[in-house]
Amino acid sequence: MQRKTSQRDAIREVFRQNDRPLAIEEILEAGRRRVRSLNQATVYRNLKLLVESGWLKKIHVPERGTLYEIAGKAHHHHFRCRRCERMFEIEGCAFNDRHSTPPGFVTEGHEIFLFGLCAACRS
Repeated sequence: MQRKTSQRDAIREVFRQNDRPLAIEEILEAGRRRVRSLNQATVYRNLKLLVESGWLKKIHVPERGTLYEIAGKAHHHHFRCRRCERMFEIEGCAFNDRHSTPPGFVTEGHEIFLFGLCAACRS
């Protein structure tokens, strides 16, 4: 069992308030608003624990690296704004593996990343 810490509580709150995939830098910046002493090593250590406990999951994003999001959500995909670099969740899935997988192949999973400009950066 993990002991309760103010740093871990701050990191969880960052995810609850943003409800989108976050990079280490975003977690650290928002977390420091809650706990001033939060540092990068503490963020990494707590993210590892939160992933191991099943509360968070890692997302490997092309051209961006590893981001983290709250686990247990329904299947979805992601949109990356190329200007502000934020990631957004896209609900649902329009991918049909029966039509997209070559004959004889078996699809075991997929991840689709869209990119462009978010509404805020577009205006």
